Amino acid sequence: MPVLPPLLDRAEVARRLRLIFPEGTPERDKCVRDAAAATVAAFLYIGAVEGADIWLNPVHVVRLGDTRMLFSADEAARADYAKAPRATGERWYQDNSREQVRDEVIRQGLIPNGAVIERTGVPTTSSKPRYALAAPFAALFDPALQGAALLTAAKTWADVTLNPMALARIVSLRGSTDRDGADILVRFPNGETRLLAPGPSSRIAQAVVELFAPRFLTDPVVLWLSESAAKVAARDEGWIKRLRLRITPDRTLPDIILLDRGRSAADLKLVFVEVVATDGPVTEQRARAFLDIAAEGGFDASRVACVTAFLDRDRAEVKKALPSLAWGGHVWFASEPDRLIRLLPEPGPLQGMG
Repeated sequence: MPVLPPLLDRAEVARRLRLIFPEGTPERDKCVRDAAAATVAAFLYIGAVEGADIWLNPVHVVRLGDTRMLFSADEAARADYAKAPRATGERWYQDNSREQVRDEVIRQGLIPNGAVIERTGVPTTSSKPRYALAAPFAALFDPALQGAALLTAAKTWADVTLNPMALARIVSLRGSTDRDGADILVRFPNGETRLLAPGPSSRIAQAVVELFAPRFLTDPVVLWLSESAAKVAARDEGWIKRLRLRITPDRTLPDIILLDRGRSAADLKLVFVEVVATDGPVTEQRARAFLDIAAEGGFDASRVACVTAFLDRDRAEVKKALPSLAWGGHVWFASEPDRLIRLLPEPGPLQGMG
């Protein structure tokens, strides 16, 4: 009989999953939700770890419960459950939850992130158990691994396992979180700086000015930057008057207005940016209001862009905002600064498809 790994309770498994998969991890929700903690606990309970030739079926997860975990945790009971998963006492889930465990937690979350391996040679339609924890991932649930050692081990695992884009998102979000509580210094394209109040909105605004503008505009200027408390942090009166823009408190205004000077007067473009930490995307109504401001300065709609900026695409505020985003607008994420989503307002040829 193979030696079974030591057990952690479900709550500790859940805590470690949140450390191992920090914000920015692809499909993070599927890797840290309650069902994920139950799934990893079940892997450990039956010893389904790479190299042991013990494999998990989603039924092992849904028929497990605290009664068995706490009082039937001797190796013989665990081995019996691996062979014949029968519920004892109050179980965590009913059998109809197997699809959530298999499709969302394992196939969409843990396997793509390198935490679970799949047994080869088992037909897709077979009901045979087929999943095991990858050995390096399973090692992160050793009860003896605590504190700083656990954090170091989790980071090392992520550096080795996650893809470069995922790591870039994690580093970006970790860096922005580390600045919580301190004023945020924003450096404008012309070298000037402004201090913004602490908070997620200011972090996104900083990213728009320092990361978005130089990537997507040829020669950017910050015309207007306001904070969430309706405080104007920056206003370039010279350019605003030159462009004949009426930017007054009685109007619908965005969080940031950028000007792209381009290479000549014919290249001038206006970019209206809404910063969304909780709410407030560029809706159809707000887009029309921004276009009105631009039109007064002689800007045709073709020389105006509306952008909704978020911290990361895996955040709840993105899902909340999606139904109300204006067609024709753009979506940008601070954690992936080189990418930009365009909400095409009409049919056209697909790009980048071969």
